[in-house]
Amino acid sequence: MATLEPDLEELLARVRLIALDVDGVLTDGRVIYGEDDEVQRFDVQDGQGLAWLRECGIVVTWISGRGCNATRRRAEELGIAELHLGSGPKNEVLADVQKRVGVSIEETAAMGDDLPDLRLAERAAVFCAPANARPEVRARAHLVTEASGGRGAVRELTEHVLRARGELEDLLARYGP
Repeated sequence: MATLEPDLEELLARVRLIALDVDGVLTDGRVIYGEDDEVQRFDVQDGQGLAWLRECGIVVTWISGRGCNATRRRAEELGIAELHLGSGPKNEVLADVQKRVGVSIEETAAMGDDLPDLRLAERAAVFCAPANARPEVRARAHLVTEASGGRGAVRELTEHVLRARGELEDLLARYGP
């Protein structure tokens, strides 16, 4: 994982809320329809990172213009209380979440992969994009992960945030020397 510029690390150290798009960030962005429902693939390492964020008191919100039972189920498994599916403008949804949980723009990071997700950047001190995000999105991002959406991009962001906050090493120590 790349070393970050000190200014970016300072911003990440303040993060108390992370807003994530779903399709293309938490999943690989493909939509697969089964007989009765949509099928999605989530990365388990992303899930571990999200569990660590929750444990460290960081609020995580998923904001998606779409939604399906698979997304709801994964959010429930991971304890994502701020789930917003079929949302309107993402900046408005994020503003509402920030107000309700008492977190400022300066304490918010967001990640998106496509043009509608650029609205999240308006409400975040740090905007991130997975490696396979649209070029326009990568160009606006403060941080572009080495990993693609649905393939560890969220875990990478998680580790950057927790390292900046000084919490990653204690979490990793649980798993051995």
